[in-house]
Amino acid sequence: MKKFKTIDIWISIILIISFTIISLINLDYTFLIGYIVVGAWQVISMIVHAFDGRFAERGSKRYTYHWIVAIIFMIALLGVAIYPILFYLLFILLFVSPFMAVYYVWLCFDEVRKMNQRPLALLK
Repeated sequence: MKKFKTIDIWISIILIISFTIISLINLDYTFLIGYIVVGAWQVISMIVHAFDGRFAERGSKRYTYHWIVAIIFMIALLGVAIYPILFYLLFILLFVSPFMAVYYVWLCFDEVRKMNQRPLALLK
């Protein structure tokens, strides 16, 4: 799992940086494609981490993040039936999503750092 987390971090970083640069160069709808690609990658990563179970116990940062994403997903499903809810949610996510993506990369990085610590260092 440590290898997957490391690869996951690098793929996320590369996707975020490359779509940011491409969006600044093109100045068109490319940033929306970036949102979808980075978001899809991180959702796949979240599913893999959920099945693994490490760092996902109650009260952990990952557990909280998973619940926040699940609530956003449930609001989006509700918004399909009630138009204004979906519109407002998507507008909010337009500004919040980049911060969530960067936070998720930091979360994975922090978990890899903890996995690389020696066992006695975890006793602090």
